[in-house]
Amino acid sequence: MDRSWKWVPGFGAVLLTLLSHMTSALEVPLDPKVLEGLPQPPTITLQSPKDYIFDPRENIVIHCEAKGKPHPSFSWTRNGTHFDVEKDSKVLMKPGSGTLVIDISGEKAEAYEGTYQCTAHNEHGTAVSNSIVIRQSRSPLWSKETNEAIVVQMGVSLVLYCRPPAGLPPPVIFWMDNNFQRLQLDKRVSQALNGDLYFSNVLPEDTRSDYICYARFPHTQTIQQKQPISVTVLNNSPEGERRPEFMTPLGATSTKMVLRGETLELECIAEGLPTPEISWQKDGGELPSTRTSFYNFKRTLKVSEVNEADGGDYRCTATNNLGTAHHIIKVTVKAAPFWVSAPRNLVLAPNETGILTCRVNGEPKPKISWFVNGVPLENAPEDHSRKVDDDTVILSNVQSGSSAVYQCNASNEFGYLMANAFVNVLAEPPRVLTPPNRVYQVITNNPALLHCASFGSPIPTITWFKDSQTSIKNGDPYVIHENGTLEIHVAQPLNSGKFTCIATNILGIKENHVFLEVKEPTRILKQPEYKVVQRGMSAVFECKVKHDPTLIPTMTWLKDNTEVSKDDRFQVDVDSLTIRDVEDEDEGTYTCVMNTTLDQDSASAMLTVVEATPTPAIVYEKPDPPSDLELTDQTGRSVQLTWTPGDEHNSPTEKFLIQYEDLLHQPGVWINLTDVSVPSTTAQLKLSPYVYYSFRVLAVNRVGYSQPSQPSSQYRTSPAAPDDNPSDVRGEGSEPGNLVISWMPLTGFQANGPDLEYRVQWRQKDVDDDWSSKNVANVSQFVVTGTPTYVSYEIKVQAFNDYGSAPEPETVFGFSGEDLPLSAPEIVQVMVHNSTLAEVHWEPVDFPSVRGKLQGYKVYYRREHSLQDTEEASDQNEQVLTFSGNRSEGRLPGLQPYSLYNLTIRVLNSKGEGPPSPSKKFETPEGVPGPPSFLNVVHPSLDSLTLEWGPPMNNNGRLAGYTLKYHPVNTTKELGPVKIMSFPANETTFTLGNLNSSMLYKFYLSAKTIKGSGPIITGEAFTVMDTTRTQPTVETGKGPTEPPHPTSPVTQPPPPPFHKAPPVGPAFGKVNTSMSEDGAVISWDYFGHHKNVYVEYIVENSKDDWKKELVNGSHWHMIKGLKPGTSYKVRVVARDPSDPTVHSTDEVLVAVPAVPSRQVDIATQGWFIGLMCAIALLILVLLIVCFIKRNKGGKYPVKEKEDAHQDPEIQPMKEDDGTFGEYSDTEDHKPLKGSRTPSNGTVRRDESDDSLVDYGEGGDGQFNEDGSFIGQYSGKKEKDTHEGNESSEAPSPVNAMNSFV
Repeated sequence: MDRSWKWVPGFGAVLLTLLSHMTSALEVPLDPKVLEGLPQPPTITLQSPKDYIFDPRENIVIHCEAKGKPHPSFSWTRNGTHFDVEKDSKVLMKPGSGTLVIDISGEKAEAYEGTYQCTAHNEHGTAVSNSIVIRQSRSPLWSKETNEAIVVQMGVSLVLYCRPPAGLPPPVIFWMDNNFQRLQLDKRVSQALNGDLYFSNVLPEDTRSDYICYARFPHTQTIQQKQPISVTVLNNSPEGERRPEFMTPLGATSTKMVLRGETLELECIAEGLPTPEISWQKDGGELPSTRTSFYNFKRTLKVSEVNEADGGDYRCTATNNLGTAHHIIKVTVKAAPFWVSAPRNLVLAPNETGILTCRVNGEPKPKISWFVNGVPLENAPEDHSRKVDDDTVILSNVQSGSSAVYQCNASNEFGYLMANAFVNVLAEPPRVLTPPNRVYQVITNNPALLHCASFGSPIPTITWFKDSQTSIKNGDPYVIHENGTLEIHVAQPLNSGKFTCIATNILGIKENHVFLEVKEPTRILKQPEYKVVQRGMSAVFECKVKHDPTLIPTMTWLKDNTEVSKDDRFQVDVDSLTIRDVEDEDEGTYTCVMNTTLDQDSASAMLTVVEATPTPAIVYEKPDPPSDLELTDQTGRSVQLTWTPGDEHNSPTEKFLIQYEDLLHQPGVWINLTDVSVPSTTAQLKLSPYVYYSFRVLAVNRVGYSQPSQPSSQYRTSPAAPDDNPSDVRGEGSEPGNLVISWMPLTGFQANGPDLEYRVQWRQKDVDDDWSSKNVANVSQFVVTGTPTYVSYEIKVQAFNDYGSAPEPETVFGFSGEDLPLSAPEIVQVMVHNSTLAEVHWEPVDFPSVRGKLQGYKVYYRREHSLQDTEEASDQNEQVLTFSGNRSEGRLPGLQPYSLYNLTIRVLNSKGEGPPSPSKKFETPEGVPGPPSFLNVVHPSLDSLTLEWGPPMNNNGRLAGYTLKYHPVNTTKELGPVKIMSFPANETTFTLGNLNSSMLYKFYLSAKTIKGSGPIITGEAFTVMDTTRTQPTVETGKGPTEPPHPTSPVTQPPPPPFHKAPPVGPAFGKVNTSMSEDGAVISWDYFGHHKNVYVEYIVENSKDDWKKELVNGSHWHMIKGLKPGTSYKVRVVARDPSDPTVHSTDEVLVAVPAVPSRQVDIATQGWFIGLMCAIALLILVLLIVCFIKRNKGGKYPVKEKEDAHQDPEIQPMKEDDGTFGEYSDTEDHKPLKGSRTPSNGTVRRDESDDSLVDYGEGGDGQFNEDGSFIGQYSGKKEKDTHEGNESSEAPSPVNAMNSFV
């Protein structure tokens, strides 16, 4: 809206006069030394938003920060009255700040609600903040109510009212069922903006008892639930088809008011059978395409960033096959105040004039109020230098001490704007901020900048003097910039000297001296030369340099762009480099670089190393330049040049290069003319007219080019007509209605004479018209205007000069300017081949409507949403495919299955695109889903594993369920039988039972639709081992001790169930450790990209180097050969030779048991003690019997008595069958031969074929080899069962417990 200025009589002339005397704004430098002494009124730098809703669980923090000189003090008002912060113990004001922190713990937060305003004050003025309204966020409970069950007939419309409690801020509404599943919304069932649920017509499947409306309150993150609503749809008297009618809004028209800059939301929901389609249009105008979007299946129209032009009548239309219904929403756009130009701070000198402007717009028009230091101007002390006119304050002839802070407040019924702007009146004499006596150094012919930064109020005037005498004015070679800097474009030695800058204002004068030194450039006078040196000899490169004597030079020698090595063989002198005992590796390019503080110069030469020979080395050098150049046989277009060759220096001359200089057109530039092969020393040269020739000759051998010869005498050719016409002639339009004819102009050498011009001719092709012609000067293009759009032209460009014209030029063809196409492709059809590929066909446009060169067709297509989604995915990026040429079909690959797409087609020429075709929607069929998003194994136990998984990221259809395949993997990596299970789509967790303990299982999970199963996701995990079978000691450096892993028959450390690298985080996850009979098992999670992963270990408290073992491609490793009874520190490290970053886990401590044995000491078992007692008793009885028999039989060996009687009852027993043999009293201390009892008192399973229970306390006990009661053995021997098969004997207690799980 345009601002209408109000003028009082004569005020315009006064304002113009004041403006003419205003000075430019004074900028205060950031130099702290300057700022220290400068006063400054307060400026608000940070404040809380105008509407502050706080969470009652947290402290209230109201920001107010300000700066000024001196630092301002702060005070507050609440609800328009002074707020004494010190009297409230719950309120703290931060030191040096106005920010309030209110502790509301244990207090009623409502007591601190209200309108707060901060004031920052110092002796130069007062700044105020916005009025900050503080309100507590609220999430009230739903009022108690009883919802009656709803019974309706099929086909009728229905509204389920939500009516959530009013919260602050308002809640977000959504509908779910008892299973916390969102209700599916579609064109028939939609949720209104107020949260109510609308059914355009009900169906039997709408019957359910758990329609629940939820309200989520954003600030407190709480969710309130309405009582469930029960709906029953009957089918005994269904409603028939009917025309659409609007359910909301009601009536034929309604109104809507929206504020400028906000989002306009319009809603139309209609009932009818079949379900009506909704469309929108704006009466008398078009919807703004870039700011318009549709939601809720076109029931909701949103227009973002509303402006005044968006007001008007919006018509929504509901249509089905029985008719239509219309509703008009009259939209009115209002506007809270918004800035056109906010007031800016002013820094003025005494007696200067400044203007503050506060320009705002709004609807209705805002009222502007001015304040000074927080007081309304009408209540402030009268100031005759101040004049106010609506949005402008003029301050005339300000005086010291009149600094203040002005506030502009613009308000209407929809809001307000408030801005502070200070007027700082400073009277400061000039200061020169550039350090005195600064010396500036530059190289000759380079620009020089001499600075004179200054500050003062009024702004100082800067003048410069040379050597304290000569006044410097703007003009060549000096330029004085607005900031006072003096620039010399091309510095020369005569510019060296003392320069004085003087800063002047009415309060004083200040001068400063600087010095300029113009230095000579650094130049290499003698460059290093190419060297061929035998191996073992020395090479010397010379590099003589001239530089300014006052600059310190630094000489650096490079070999192949790298500084020469610090080797005794390399000797660097002031002006040379010597290489002793040359080696093959020394061959390369050597560069001397001379640096000073201001410039540098460099030169290079090559070193070639050859095989050493006993003969003296032959030095190969460039040839000497030819001499004695002579011109003979001179004609208008040719001349003969002869010369005498120079010394070849042991390298034969290969050819001669002849160059010429055109002294007329390109003086000082030598151009290659021709090569002449040896041994010829004469050349017949073809010449061009109107050239002042001078020739020179260079000789070339293997080493390089010689220096040029001395130039020949000058030879001038006579002018002539041009021999050639311009090349690369083109004709093409740059815009509709023109033809740009361009060409490559002739060079001065090709002009053949003075006053070169071009004759440009054109005519329309296939039209019997005369040639149009135009002569132009020596330019490269000509523009023909008034041409038809994209018409073919014949074009000729001919060169001519004062001596005639070039030959007749060739005719080329071009086209006049193109315009955008007029027509859009028609009859757009889409054939969907499969779920990811569609083919689109269209009717090509007529060629005349293309209005340019047909480039092809562009197909714009956008995925609107998935056919499974409940809302349109309006944020999907639009995709574009371009089909070149005159096409009528194209394929759209890479589509997403089960989605709705919308496409349009535009024709394309070189100018741009034509209008779009009518949009065409198409749907893609279902496809196979993506893999499940994750698969985790949790809660492992002895015989069960619990699987958890997530649905696919892309369903690509209606998810039908999941398929799980799994099988065990034994210790030799052999796979067990595969089992297959299926799950419904809503199931994402399952517990597998009846598994074997200490067994690795591998899982394969895939999702499926009606099109089949998608990709699988795999995982693996161990069941928990039977902890009574191992007793390792494992300690970790951090965290709880991990359960031990199985130790027999072969330890397989369980890798993580499923690895998924997090987007951000450490490279390693948790490290697990365990012990087996073969070594220490280390497992880990790794998310990094390094290729080399090592397990490193060291004896605790040892100073030895870490031992490391490479474990690439695995997430576990077994460390073998560890010493029993020793503790080790272990870590996992990832390294990559190409990356210096090393990733490492924390160190963990692993304690190796002193006796890593699986056996249990049975000497303390009750049954074993009883067995031993029985055996001892039996032996004692036998000893007594033998003693008695011995005493009765006299003193003769038992052996003889046995042989005499031959009693079979007392025959010796064979040693190999474990029975008794011969008895001797000298062997009483030996154990019985059949007992085989180890010294530690245990019985080993592999040394006896019988189970211990055969000798124990009955045959019903179920004992393991270590004495544990686990049901693997029964009272009689049996073979090991296959995994998962149970014994026919009594079940073990563990299996019995598992049966209750």
